[in-house]
Amino acid sequence: MREFKFALKQTFPIFFAYIFLGIAFGIMMTEASFSILTTVLCSVFIYAGSMQIAMIPMLVAGASFPVLAVMTFFINARHLFYGVGFIDKFRRSGWRYPYMVFALTDETYSILCSVKYPSGINEKNADFLIALCNQSYWILGSFLGAVAGRFLPFDLSGIEFSATAFFLVVVLNQLSQYKSKIPVMTGLISAVVFYVILGAEYFIIPSLTVAFITLIILRDVISHRLGISEEVPHA
Repeated sequence: MREFKFALKQTFPIFFAYIFLGIAFGIMMTEASFSILTTVLCSVFIYAGSMQIAMIPMLVAGASFPVLAVMTFFINARHLFYGVGFIDKFRRSGWRYPYMVFALTDETYSILCSVKYPSGINEKNADFLIALCNQSYWILGSFLGAVAGRFLPFDLSGIEFSATAFFLVVVLNQLSQYKSKIPVMTGLISAVVFYVILGAEYFIIPSLTVAFITLIILRDVISHRLGISEEVPHA
């Protein structure tokens, strides 16, 4: 119980962000004619906020599973950079290990990097509950959005702009908080170049591929600027 109260306190600021973004996702899924159950299952088993929003128009357009898988990998490839520092810690968490790897979102990562455990708190349980609370907020928001979209009689036109707004917030957050601007500039330059060369229909996969390879090559430089080597958590 102490760990649960501690986790709620640590994740309280995330609650509002995940609830409202989850609601937007749920409404967009309803607009795309997906069921409430499908919406909730996406948040349970995919749990990749930006990708979940990005995949909706792709699903509507009939994108294949391999294409969705590739897109998911590239959009969430940033986890490769900051997830490395938690490998040893998560391995020592026992049965929680697979879920901790699965549930390491940007927000959960930021909490686990800075959290201070009071005396008497089981760190493994606290970390697990922090991750679980964050996903629960997202699932709840998705459910509320799906229900609202299906049963509440209001005009939902323009709700798709929430995806654009979400990505803009992510980019602006990285620009303002990250010490290294390399990831943002790499993605921007790659997207613009391939958009000009290939057009709007075909630029996404090539631009993500080039950006991913570039970031892998520059991994040490980015890690040094972000201070990741100095932020590796201790068990």
